[in-house]
Amino acid sequence: MELKGYLRKDGRKGIRNVILVAYLVECAHYVASEIARPYKDNNVQVIGFGGCYPNEYAAKIMKQLCTHPNVGGVLLVSLGCESFNRNKLSEAIKESGRPVETLIIQNCGGTAKTIEKGREWIKNTVETLKETKSVNISVEDLIIGTICGGSDATSGISANPSVGLTFDKLVKHNSTVIFEETGEMIGCFEDIIKRAETPLLAKEIEKALEKAARYYTIMGYGSFAPGNADGGLTTIEEKSLGSYAKGGSAPISGLIKPGDLPNKSGLFLMDIVPDGEPRFGFPNINDNVEITELIASGCHIILFTTGRGSVVGSAISPVIKICANPSTYQRMSDDMDVNAGKVISSNASLFDIADEIYDKIVQTASGIPTASERLGHQESVITYKTFEPIGPNCLVG
Repeated sequence: MELKGYLRKDGRKGIRNVILVAYLVECAHYVASEIARPYKDNNVQVIGFGGCYPNEYAAKIMKQLCTHPNVGGVLLVSLGCESFNRNKLSEAIKESGRPVETLIIQNCGGTAKTIEKGREWIKNTVETLKETKSVNISVEDLIIGTICGGSDATSGISANPSVGLTFDKLVKHNSTVIFEETGEMIGCFEDIIKRAETPLLAKEIEKALEKAARYYTIMGYGSFAPGNADGGLTTIEEKSLGSYAKGGSAPISGLIKPGDLPNKSGLFLMDIVPDGEPRFGFPNINDNVEITELIASGCHIILFTTGRGSVVGSAISPVIKICANPSTYQRMSDDMDVNAGKVISSNASLFDIADEIYDKIVQTASGIPTASERLGHQESVITYKTFEPIGPNCLVG
C-alpha cells in the first residue's frame, strides 16, 4: 500500500492534516469547543491546558502538540489574564511554517464575538489546508507509541505480547517506537536494564525505575485499580509483566521524557514519572495524559491495549485499540480495531495478531480512520508536572 503524508518545514512527515483549536486556560475551554463544533468533520480538534498558573512542562507539551507533524494549523484561544505565554507559543507555531491566529476573549468582546471570529478563521484555514501537497512516506518515517488501559488477566497473554512482536517488526523496518509506564514495571527492573544499548543508558534507566518505585511508595499505592483485580490480575508484579511485554525484545535505544523527540530509529522508553518530590497528586493514572505525552514526543499513531475495555481515543494522532479479552471484544467491538482475544478463543497465534496490528498501522497511516476516529473521540489532557532536562546518557547517538 502506497502511503501519502504531509511534509512539514522541519522535515518531519504527518499522516493527518489537523487544525487545532487550543485553549490556554480552562476559562477559554467552552469558547474553543464552540468554535470547533461546526467543523468536527473537517479535522478540526480541540486541545488545551486548564491551569492558570504557569508550568514549563505544560508549555513544552503544548508547543510540541501544536507543531506535531499531524497538525496543519492552530488557533489559540486565550481568556486574556492567564499566565500562559501565548506570544511565545504563537511564535513557535509561526516559525514551524503553520498558519496560526490568537484570539483573546477579553479583547474580542466576549463569548459570542470570539466564537464568530474563530469560526471565520477556521473556515478560511480549512480551505487553505486543502492545498497542502502530499508526499510519499514509509514505515521508516513513523513514530509509534503504546499504552495499556483497563488491563485484565488476558492483557499479558494476548494483546500486550502481540504489540511487543509488532514493535520488534517495526524496529527491523527502521521505525521509531516508544513504550512507557515506568511506574507499572515493578519487578521487571533487571531485565529492562539489561536491554540498554550502553552502560550509561542502563544507569539512567535504573534511576528512572527507582524514582518510579519511590513515587509509588510515598503516595501509598501503585497503579493497580479495582477493575484490574476484578479482571483477574492478582499483583502489581503480574500487571507489570503484562505491561512490559508491550516493549518487545529489541535493545532500548534511549530514555526520553514527555515532549522529548527520539533522535534516531529504534525502541525508546519514556519516563513519565515527574522529577523531584511528589507533587500535583501524581500518580493518579490518566490514560489520556500518557497518550498526550506520547503524541508530544512525535507519535503518529498510538497502540492502546485493553482487556476490560476502554473507549478513549485522542486528538491529533489516531489510536488503534487492541482488545485482549474475546468477551470484551464481543461486547465492545464498535470501539475496537483488533481482536487479540483470538489467541485465547481460537487458534490465532501472537504472530498472527502482530501481523494484523502491523497491517492496521499501515492502513491507518494511509488515511483509513480507526474506530475511535470514526466515533469522534478526540480526548486530550495536559496536567501539571515537573521534569529536569534529559541527560546526554539517555539519547544514544
